[in-house]
Amino acid sequence: MADALVVGGSVAGLAAALALAGSGRRVVVLERSAPPPRGAMADLHNRWQRPTVPQAQQSHTLTSLGVQTLRTRAPEVLERLLAAGAPLFDLTRALPPGATDRGREVGDDDLVALGCRRTTLELVLYRTVEALPQVEIRHGTTVRGLRLDAEKRSVRGVVTANGTHLVADVVVDATGRRAASRSWLADAGVGLGNDLTTPSGLRGFTRFYRLRGSSLPGPLTRGHAAGDIWDHYAGVLHPGDAGTFAIALGTLPGDLELDRLRHPAVFTALARATPGLAAWLDDSVSEPLSGVHVITGPANALRAAAVRPSVAGLFPVGDAACVTNPLFGRGMSLALAQAFGLADALAAHPAAERSQAAAEVANTLLRPWYEHAAGSDRERIGRWSAAVHGRPQPPADPGCPKDVIRAAAAHDGMVWRGLMRVLMGLRTPDEVFGDEKFHYRVAQAPLGAGPWGAAPPPRQELLRALDEAEGGRP
Repeated sequence: MADALVVGGSVAGLAAALALAGSGRRVVVLERSAPPPRGAMADLHNRWQRPTVPQAQQSHTLTSLGVQTLRTRAPEVLERLLAAGAPLFDLTRALPPGATDRGREVGDDDLVALGCRRTTLELVLYRTVEALPQVEIRHGTTVRGLRLDAEKRSVRGVVTANGTHLVADVVVDATGRRAASRSWLADAGVGLGNDLTTPSGLRGFTRFYRLRGSSLPGPLTRGHAAGDIWDHYAGVLHPGDAGTFAIALGTLPGDLELDRLRHPAVFTALARATPGLAAWLDDSVSEPLSGVHVITGPANALRAAAVRPSVAGLFPVGDAACVTNPLFGRGMSLALAQAFGLADALAAHPAAERSQAAAEVANTLLRPWYEHAAGSDRERIGRWSAAVHGRPQPPADPGCPKDVIRAAAAHDGMVWRGLMRVLMGLRTPDEVFGDEKFHYRVAQAPLGAGPWGAAPPPRQELLRALDEAEGGRP
């Protein structure tokens, strides 16, 4: 008999298994897919097909929050990632040259990020968890529902698709964006609270490359990445492990002119026109490892079951608890932090209090990032819609406009550090942007370009370049 059942064996599920096993629980992971293939890490990225995880083929990064979690809670995982060739970036190296306070400060050691493909992180997690004596991973197992007590107040286990009943008083839903526990509860006749959802307004195009040499061909203006979110699209490059990098181009769903980015020649044309990316794409510098992977971003969501539990003993984690726009790159880091927060809550409280304690952990961790994503996406969708469809520009945030903060960050090290701590998940937007001293420093900084460089050419000029790359349009 297991002390905990984890449904889903991807990043969030493996992190939950690692955390729960570390607190002394016996854990069974139930995963519907086949196990990853065996062999050397470098050979597995193309061999490991993930039809149930479409985002696995998109660009990822591990923010400072994720690195901090691994450093303090799973250092062996971080060591194995570094051994697999994942670079650890000191973000303070990207402090703008003209910024004040460029000397080393307390807290700067936390401003780091890990360049790592999602499959590499997941494989390292899998092999770490698989080796734990108190964890069993069962593949080819689909869960179809929950076992509840007679009053439908507490979890007693799960029922699999073949009718097997598995007993446990802790069930972790790590089924990703589909959040299967919502249908499990509905099927059991348990009332569901209202999820919070807002559109992400994103269509993503990603392509992977390998460097031909060992040096980086261009500066990482964001410390761990190059590029930015522009007036009608996003273009960001993330170095990965083992000399790889990924370029992700984000567009507005319905932007038909940019939907042709699925074609490698058109993708390359826009990537080369994006500031900071062209040097990486010279044929003598890198070679493509993949075609163009396309995905439509899911809605931002904060699941009621994670923050207002309907039954005791059910714990959604990762994307089953909260989804935020992948442009922010927070998903894996939030999953790691929530997994260990959940394990701590279960270990620190008696059974009757565990669900509420875990919900408070989830709410404190996840709600600020859901709200930030919802507000940022609303503003970005408005700007992109104005550029693509000629709609009116949305009003700027009167409290502390993002463009003003970014401009101030180019001149003021304190503002830059505050902005980076938000982008890297170390502090919430309210903690930083609501601080009076931060507001004062933003107001005192001179206006000008932001810390990440010049803008790309105007949209019509870019579209003409894409037409040429495509061979001309009728």
